[in-house]
Amino acid sequence: MVGKFESNKDLVQDLTETTATRVGNIASIITDAVKGVAREVGDLISDGLEMREATKKAQDDDTVD
Repeated sequence: MVGKFESNKDLVQDLTETTATRVGNIASIITDAVKGVAREVGDLISDGLEMREATKKAQDDDTVD
């Protein structure tokens, strides 16, 4: 038969392991979200730069004509 102390120790150990696993999963979710947001912001900036360059080229073409 398992004593009260050992039973409590096992409970604390299980809770600690479960908590560590959950915190790790949450950290992974947050990391993936931050990466996704950074990628989308970078793509948005790239699109803006491409549009600016296209506008400048179109204006230059109109000036030549």
